[in-house]
Amino acid sequence: MLTTDSLYDSALQCLRCDDPARKCQLTVGALTAMGEGQLRIESDQPPVVIDMPGRPARPRLVAPRDLPRRRPGTIEGRASLLHALAHIEFNAINLAWDAVYRFRGLPRTFYADWVRVAREEALHFQLLCGCLDTLGYAYGDFDAHNGLWEMACKTAHDPLVRMALVPRVLEARGLDVTPGILERLRKSGDARAVEVLEIILRDEIGHVEIGTRWFRYLCEQRGLASEATFAQLLNEYMHGQVKQPFHYAARHKAGFNELEMQYLEELASSGR
Repeated sequence: MLTTDSLYDSALQCLRCDDPARKCQLTVGALTAMGEGQLRIESDQPPVVIDMPGRPARPRLVAPRDLPRRRPGTIEGRASLLHALAHIEFNAINLAWDAVYRFRGLPRTFYADWVRVAREEALHFQLLCGCLDTLGYAYGDFDAHNGLWEMACKTAHDPLVRMALVPRVLEARGLDVTPGILERLRKSGDARAVEVLEIILRDEIGHVEIGTRWFRYLCEQRGLASEATFAQLLNEYMHGQVKQPFHYAARHKAGFNELEMQYLEELASSGR
């Protein structure tokens, strides 16, 4: 159970928890407490630096280039693919809680949005772990990389930068690649995994839209043009990391406008 009535301290408790099942349980509890008005949004202590959130000893973290190619035509290959997705969702729980914990003085609806995102990411993680279990595997059985949390560290200084680059670039990339993954899973005959990924795609469109909405809110608060600011941050942080193809329908639902998509296309084509 949560041991505090502070939203920030609750977020830190969830962040520091190293047991995945317990982290999900705490996240559910925090969402319930938030919805019932039991968590106060105030703290006498500034946020601490979190170099690494709570995580189990496995999976082993390696460089992305050291991960083997995933081939869903075999059971092991399909499990490896689903494990990679589960690892993304586990990281996404921590990313949502870090946004709640780290960025102070924002409207209550900002925190309500990201607590809800944390809960949905926890559900995604649990659903994917269920898919792994049916194949005879568990979270931690394959190596993984730490790219999402590394970006959290790079954007910890500013919620505007975090909203621009984590939901609107890294998580939006998930929108782009999911149709191809769904097709491969359909060919493998894994109907349950297809069902789970369709749920995740639906929810992740909403998560990216939340990032879009708060990015534009912060730009407006600072008197910044959102499109130009997004382009500037892509140039500063994301050299060579913007790739095609794009899932245009999903990105439009998530709030990307034509000017932003045009810039993303140019950046991906140039390889910058």
